[in-house]
Amino acid sequence: MSFDAKHFLKTVSESPGVYRMLDTDGEILYVGKAKRLKARLASYFRGALNTKTQALVGRIADIQVTITRTETEALLLEQTLIKEQRPPYNILLRDDKSYPFIFVSDRHPYPALEFKRARGKRGDGRYLGPFPSTTAVRESLALVQKIFRIRNCEDSVFAHRTRPCLQYQIQRCSAPCVDYIGREEYQRDIDHAIMALDGRSEQVTAQLTQDMEAASQALDFEEAGRLRDQIQQLRRLQERQIVDTGDGDADIFALAERPGGVCISTLSVRGGRMLGARHHMPQNGLDLTAEELLGAFISHYYLGHDRDIPSEVITALPLVDADVIQSALSERAGKRIRVAHQVRGHRAQWLRLASTNAEQHLTSQLANRSQLAKRFDALREALDMQETPTRLECFDISHSHGEATVASCVVFDQDGPVKSDYRRFNIEGVAAGDDYAAMRQALTRRYKRLVQDESKLPDVLIVDGGKGQLNMAREVLEDVGIMNTHLLGVAKGTTRKPGLETLFLETVDNALSLDSASPGLHLIQHIRDEAHRFAITGHRQQRDKQRRTSTLQDIPGIGPKRRRELLRFFGGLQGVRQASRDELARVPGISAQMATTIHQALHG
Repeated sequence: MSFDAKHFLKTVSESPGVYRMLDTDGEILYVGKAKRLKARLASYFRGALNTKTQALVGRIADIQVTITRTETEALLLEQTLIKEQRPPYNILLRDDKSYPFIFVSDRHPYPALEFKRARGKRGDGRYLGPFPSTTAVRESLALVQKIFRIRNCEDSVFAHRTRPCLQYQIQRCSAPCVDYIGREEYQRDIDHAIMALDGRSEQVTAQLTQDMEAASQALDFEEAGRLRDQIQQLRRLQERQIVDTGDGDADIFALAERPGGVCISTLSVRGGRMLGARHHMPQNGLDLTAEELLGAFISHYYLGHDRDIPSEVITALPLVDADVIQSALSERAGKRIRVAHQVRGHRAQWLRLASTNAEQHLTSQLANRSQLAKRFDALREALDMQETPTRLECFDISHSHGEATVASCVVFDQDGPVKSDYRRFNIEGVAAGDDYAAMRQALTRRYKRLVQDESKLPDVLIVDGGKGQLNMAREVLEDVGIMNTHLLGVAKGTTRKPGLETLFLETVDNALSLDSASPGLHLIQHIRDEAHRFAITGHRQQRDKQRRTSTLQDIPGIGPKRRRELLRFFGGLQGVRQASRDELARVPGISAQMATTIHQALHG
């Protein structure tokens, strides 16, 4: 069966990441990176392609993606995978025995940062690396030279300059060739550049922050502004640390679970370098908890196979038998193995990436065309319909104690979610917390419009709620003259656990009982969860509308001291606005929860 590109692209993330194209035997054909995975992968299946690319696309049987935080991380991971897998359609270096380094000479009073390819480090200076690709070296060099104004000219050019060159004019060099900077100051810049390339940007930032404050107090605002810009630019260098930290051997396990499927993603890190992600779809026939399932999987992953066991095993969930598993792995490996789920720094970032990849892969698998067809057929049997439904609509209500009430309508067809047909309704004129009235208003507005426009009506209407919502929905359908739509109410069970919902078909007297493993029930749960997500997103946007323009003093919990620390750390309000949640959490006195609050307040 040929690869269904159209269906695959509907589930691909817009995030940066790496993609692997596989043939029918599961062999990797090509590894690529993208700033936006969806846009890049879509380009392979539309428009004019050259002959070689057409040949590649014709052999594709599957595409696997690994999400990263930034394009820089994607680039580093791409080069690592190419070197490991050597796919036939990638450009491969003919000489893999020499590696790219950044070189700093110890024989020149004003050394430059140079690109060098060498098989080993020599005694003629400092070698930083090796780096995974020449592109990574050149990008790092360009950024560091821009931040610290290190010269990039040849020694022969340096020796014969009588006036500054263009690099000085555009503030990319401090002009040591004509003594515009002293040897001690230039060496300090070199030291800062080396520390930044070694992953010690935080130490450099702390020193620069002190220098910026000293310049400001001395009323040297031009120098303070230059240091502020250096601090902001240094943040970009830290992008590479999660993919290539130079430290750490670990396997990271994350689990994503939804009705009808479980995905466990394994992220492998060796020598501080991320090697990629693998995805597994285990069966949960015994209905184990997520913690139990992850523990059983990890035990089988290592003890049931002859695998290399790294010094760390990091899990997204606390394992039930963590101590036992740790002892067994240590005994098998012949060394101490650490099993942990509470980690910090770049290990926490690895864990978040593994979780993101597990969610993405599970979404893609559940949206598989054959899987969806099976679920729609099961729903037809469960509802005793003569024909398989082709269009489902589901409504949900979200609010905070009656504030900013929003109703959502999501639509599924036999290809999965039809996001272009999703709708939100801002509810007005009803009592705070009156979900019945809110649902009535949303349904009335939706179906009056569809009837007036003679638009396509749903085969099945699902309302998230119990008997009251079902009766009210029936009244609305009768009022607007819709007679042939099947009505289904979904009430949460007493434990609110997925699989224990109570279903009402058409009337409150007709309760429907479906097995927790029923594909039809999984489809109902899927569309119900999607309606809930869409409603919550709309509610938060309404609630946080005013916060998007907030300044720091408007954010709850941010007093003068924290505000001062934020501005010092990022060099100004603009730097705070551009910071990610992880970067905000590195500010002294700012917890992860507070970082999330600040980020939401500034970005909505």
